[in-house]
Amino acid sequence: MRWRFSLLPLTLLLALAAVAAAAEPPHVVRLPNGLTVMVIEDNRFPLVAERLFVHAGSGYETPKQAGLSHLLEHMVFKSTAKRPAGQVASDVEGAGGELNASTSFDSTVYRVDMPADRWKLGLDVFKDMIFGAKFVPEELDSERKVVLSELARGRDNPDNRLFQMTQAMAWPGQSYGWPIIGFPETVSKFTADDLRAYVKERYQPQSMLLVVAGKVRTEDVVQEVEALFGSLANDRPQTPVLPYVQPGLAVGQPLVKVEYGQWNKVRLQLSFPTPGIRAADEASLDVLSRLLAGDETSRLYRTFKYEKKLVDDISCASMTLERGGLFIIDVSLDAKNVAAFWQGLLTELSHLRGASFTDRELARVKLNIEDGLYQTKETLAGMAMKAGYFRFYGYDPDGEANYLRAVRLVDQKSLQAVIEATLRPGRRLVAALVPKADEKTVTAEELTSLADKAWPAPKAAPGTTTTRAAGGVAAPEVADLGGGHTLVLLPDKTLPYVSVSLVYNGGDALLAKNRQGLAELVANSLTTGTKKLSANALEDFLADRAADLSAAAGRDAFSVSAKFPSRFQKDMFGLVSDVLLTPAFLPSEVSREVSDQLAAIKSQEDKPLGLAFRKLFPFLFTDTGYAYMRLGQPDTVRTFTAADVAGFWTAQKERPWVMAVCGDFDPAAVRALADKLAKAGGTAKPFTFATPKWGGKREDALHLPGRNQTHLLMVFPVPGLRSPDTPGLELLNNVLAGQSGLLFSRLRESESLGYSVTSFLWQADTTGFLAFYIGTSPDKADAALDGFRRVAAQLRQTPLPDEMMLRAKNVLSGDYYRDRQALSSRSAEAARSLSQGLPLDNDRRVVEAAQSLTPENLKALAEKYLKPEAAYILKVQP
Repeated sequence: MRWRFSLLPLTLLLALAAVAAAAEPPHVVRLPNGLTVMVIEDNRFPLVAERLFVHAGSGYETPKQAGLSHLLEHMVFKSTAKRPAGQVASDVEGAGGELNASTSFDSTVYRVDMPADRWKLGLDVFKDMIFGAKFVPEELDSERKVVLSELARGRDNPDNRLFQMTQAMAWPGQSYGWPIIGFPETVSKFTADDLRAYVKERYQPQSMLLVVAGKVRTEDVVQEVEALFGSLANDRPQTPVLPYVQPGLAVGQPLVKVEYGQWNKVRLQLSFPTPGIRAADEASLDVLSRLLAGDETSRLYRTFKYEKKLVDDISCASMTLERGGLFIIDVSLDAKNVAAFWQGLLTELSHLRGASFTDRELARVKLNIEDGLYQTKETLAGMAMKAGYFRFYGYDPDGEANYLRAVRLVDQKSLQAVIEATLRPGRRLVAALVPKADEKTVTAEELTSLADKAWPAPKAAPGTTTTRAAGGVAAPEVADLGGGHTLVLLPDKTLPYVSVSLVYNGGDALLAKNRQGLAELVANSLTTGTKKLSANALEDFLADRAADLSAAAGRDAFSVSAKFPSRFQKDMFGLVSDVLLTPAFLPSEVSREVSDQLAAIKSQEDKPLGLAFRKLFPFLFTDTGYAYMRLGQPDTVRTFTAADVAGFWTAQKERPWVMAVCGDFDPAAVRALADKLAKAGGTAKPFTFATPKWGGKREDALHLPGRNQTHLLMVFPVPGLRSPDTPGLELLNNVLAGQSGLLFSRLRESESLGYSVTSFLWQADTTGFLAFYIGTSPDKADAALDGFRRVAAQLRQTPLPDEMMLRAKNVLSGDYYRDRQALSSRSAEAARSLSQGLPLDNDRRVVEAAQSLTPENLKALAEKYLKPEAAYILKVQP
C-alpha cells in the first residue's frame, strides 16, 4: 500500500481534526409544512448558534417594494404579540445571548447565539418577532426615520455609492439594480399592512431554513421546532428563482459612469457580469479574484500598489448571487495617477492568460480559500452560517466538499477558460467617484478613450447591437444582415448543445383563401429530403447525431427549428442550409404528406376540442390568413402537388426572417450560415401584418353526434401584442386559468358546472382574444354560460384579493422562467419577438410589467374587455 500525505500545513490539519471530532454531520429534517431544519450537534462549548434563513431579500421585491425586506428586518425587533418594544433584545441579552439580523439581495438571516441551557428561548424569539410582530404605526414612523437616515448615510459612504452605481448598470430595471435598503420614495410610503402582506407573501415555511448548531440533541430541537413552527402553512406556490437572462438595455459599447462630489480620493470600480451561485465557474472565479487582488501577494497589488505606487488600495472579488454575479476590481487612488493606472490595468488584463500564474501562486490561493472556509467553522456561529449557506442556496448535501474539490481542481487551463468567458472588454462596467476639484482631470470620456487604446472592445458588425446580460449566459448579440434578415446570437455554455430557430414572416398570410392548408403541407414536406439526402437518409443523418429538425407554419409566420449536440454543429449547419436552399420536394414524399394531413383533419374533427379549434378562427374572423383553417379543407388539400409546395416555398423564403441560435456554438460558423442564407435569398420582399375583420355572427354551434359532453367557448376580443394592455391581459388570463384559477374554482369546485374549465389568451400583431372554456354536460350548458357572465361581472365590479393577484403573478413569472430553461425556448422567443418587430426580450418585459399591476388595474381591464354582450360564443354539442 502507498501512503498519501496531505500538503496542508500542520496547524490547518489540527484545526480540521478538532472540528471533525467535535461536530457530528448535520442532521437535516424537513417538516410536513416544508420548513427545513438542520441540526449540528457539537459539544465543544456550552453554547448554541441559531440561524433562520428566509428567501426574503431585496431580490424578491417589486419596484414598489424596494427596501421593504430591510424595513421589515428593523420592525421585527419592535413590539410583538408576547413582548413590548425592546423586550425581544433584552430577553435574549438578559439570558446571556446575542441577537441580530441582516438583509441581503437574496435572503434575510436572523441570528441568535445562546447559552446551551437557554437555546429554546432563541427559537421562541424567532417565532414571536417575525410572526407575532405588531407593526405599531407609531413605531413604524419612528423606524422609517431611522432607515431614511441610514439611506442618507449610505450615499455619504463612497463604497456604498460606488456599488450602487455599478449595480444600476449591471441590472437595470431588475431588483438587483436597486439598493437593498431601497429608496426614500418607496420607504416613505410603506404601511403596516404592507409589512404584514410581505410576511405573508415571503415568510412561507417552504422558503425557510432553520439551523441550530451546538450543545443540543437533534430530536429535542426537531420536537421544539415542530411545536413552535409546525402550524405555519404555505398558501401559495414557491416561485422558482432562475438567473437573469437578457436583462438591461441595448448598448453598443462598455458602460462608464462618473459622478463628482466632495470626496478626497478617486474611487474606481471595474466590473464584469458573471454567473451566479452554483455555476460551474464559481470556484475558478474565486481563485482568479484572489490571484489578481486578494491580498498583498496578489498580482495587481504587487504591480500597482507595491511596485508602481499608483494606488492607495486595490482589491478584487467574485460576488455570486442567486440570479447572477459580478467580478469586481475596486481601487482608490489620487486623480493624478488615474490615467497611468487605468491604462496599465487594462493592458494587464488584456494580456492575462491562465498560464500567467505559476503553480506556486495557485497553491497559495487554494490553501487560503480552504483555510478561510475552515477558519469560519472554528466557531459555532461561523459553522451555523456556513452550513446554512450551502444548504439554503441549493447546493447538494455535499456542497461544501464539492466546492472545495472544485477549488483544488482549478488549474491554468480552467483559469484560461474563465478569463475568456468573463474578462471581456465589451462587457466592462466602470463606475467612478471623483473629487469635484478633479472633474476636468477624470472624465467618462477620458476613461473610455484610454480603454479603447489599451483594451478595445471588438467592433460589432454593421447593424449589430448587444444586450448586456447578467447571469449564467453571455451577452446576446443582434446583427442586421441587411436585406430584411437578422441574426441573434445567444451564447450559453452550460450544456454542449445548440438550438437554432429561424422565423420567416408569412405562413398562412401568403395564401389565397382557396389555398388553405398549403403552408402546413410545406412545413411537413420541407424536412423530407434534400438534393443530397433522401427522406430516409435525412432521418438517419439526424438519428446518428441525436439531432432534431422540424418546420411549422403559423397564421403569420413560418418557422424552422433544430437542436443538436455542439460537436455536430458543423454537420447540422450544413444540413440546415441544404434543407432551406435545396429541398427535394419529391412528388412521392409530398403525396405521403398529403395523406398524413388528410388523416390529421379527420382526427381533429373526431375530437370535440379539435373541431372547436379547427373552426374557431374562421368563425371569429372573416378575412386574411387569420380566418383560415390551418390544415385546410380535404377537397383542396387533395389537389396540392409537389409543384405547389415548391412554389409556396419559393415565395416564403423570399420574406424577411430572423435566425436565433442559443447554446454552445461557434459564432463564426453561425455567421457563415446566416450570411449564406441571406445572400441566397437576396433582399426580402416586404411583409405587413394584416388586421382581420371580426365576424358579424356572435354565436355558432357545431355538432358531433354520439358524444356526451358540450364544449363552450366565450371569446372576448382584445388588442394585439403591441398594446400597453398586454401585461395586464397576461395577468388577467393567469387569474382565470388553471386549477387554482378563478374560473375553475368558481365554476367547477364551487358550482360543479363542468369537469374542465380554464381560459387562454391569443394575440397576434394587430389583434387578439381572451377565451373562457368549459366542458360540461348538455343540461348545464346554459348555466355554464351564465357562470362565464357572472365571473366576467365579478372582475368588472370588484377588485381582486391580494392573494389571487399574487398567485397570478407567481404563475406568470414561474411559467416564463421554467420555460426559458430550455435552449430551444430562448432561441424561439428571440426569433419570434424580433420577427414581429418587438424587443428581443419582449416576453420578459411583459412578465415584469405585470408584476407591478394592482387589482384596480385588472378591474379596469375587465371593464374594458370582458363584455359578454360583445363576446363570441362557440359551442360543440352532441
